[in-house]
Amino acid sequence: MKKGLALVLSLILVFTTFTACGKSGGSKGEAIKTGLGVVTSVASSKNVADVDGVAETDSYVAAVTVGSDGKIIDCKLDAAQTQINFSKEGKLTTDLTAALQTKQERGANYGMKEQSGIKKEWNEQADAFAKYCIGKTLDQVKGIAVSKEGTPGDADLASSVTIHIGDFISVVSKAVENAQDLGAKSGDKLGLGINTTIDKSTDAAADTDGLAEAYSYYTAVTVDSSKKITSCAIDASISDIKFNAQGTITTDITAPVQSKQELKDAYGMKTKSNIGKEWYEEANSFAKYVTGKTLDQVKGIAVNDQGTPSDSDLASSVTIHIAPFTGVIDKAVTNAK
Repeated sequence: MKKGLALVLSLILVFTTFTACGKSGGSKGEAIKTGLGVVTSVASSKNVADVDGVAETDSYVAAVTVGSDGKIIDCKLDAAQTQINFSKEGKLTTDLTAALQTKQERGANYGMKEQSGIKKEWNEQADAFAKYCIGKTLDQVKGIAVSKEGTPGDADLASSVTIHIGDFISVVSKAVENAQDLGAKSGDKLGLGINTTIDKSTDAAADTDGLAEAYSYYTAVTVDSSKKITSCAIDASISDIKFNAQGTITTDITAPVQSKQELKDAYGMKTKSNIGKEWYEEANSFAKYVTGKTLDQVKGIAVNDQGTPSDSDLASSVTIHIAPFTGVIDKAVTNAK
């Protein structure tokens, strides 16, 4: 009897161990990849009509971790919808100093719940889509069924997501494609951070177009159980929409908007850098520098009067202002779970 019971318990232990090891991401402590993806459009911008014109930037952002089997271990989704209004006289009517929140940060205040057939807010539906992607490969994400209306074609997904999912599929796919081994291990927690400013926007004049500029920084981080950053990926995008003194947009709003990581050398900072480094190279160097540090250590990185690194080791590879980097990392680490 005892031998039989011992055999059953042994089989249960073997089966449990096998099942745990078979999950996406492998055993705890195994190296995994971290990815960050950004998809931006300004196509929803509108000229002045009966109401003020609007320069609208919609940036969908995804952070993922990916196992050695190519399957998504974790996924975070957010979006920055930035609207800058201007009048028929070409004057900005939006407060350029106001704090801007992402759709996740707005939560119930985004106001989609009442219009939703399933009574779910945007952040709830985004979280449901992110959860649906966990355990899937890149090809499986790209293959998620979409209806003619652009909503989920899969009944299970449609029960929790009723909004258009094309941008979700695109940005999660991009994040997986960008995923690299940056030091994360399975068991680490994933965080996503976004910060947007519009304070560089300007009015139009009789002979000069106005400018509506949305400047966003993005980061994906992983942290371990001691709250140290184990991987970090940083990106940014600038959406410049011009308009004239009559309130008419003069920028091609159908043109694609690339992030700075996507622009690479085309961003054109290298010739102005005293160390001959492009923006993406400096961002990657900063991301590598903060890996292994706690949030307090990141926030305590020394800067000079110009806001650039005063630490000689960091200054040898990063010469740009680092406050936007530390600010968005702060948000990402705080969001890691």
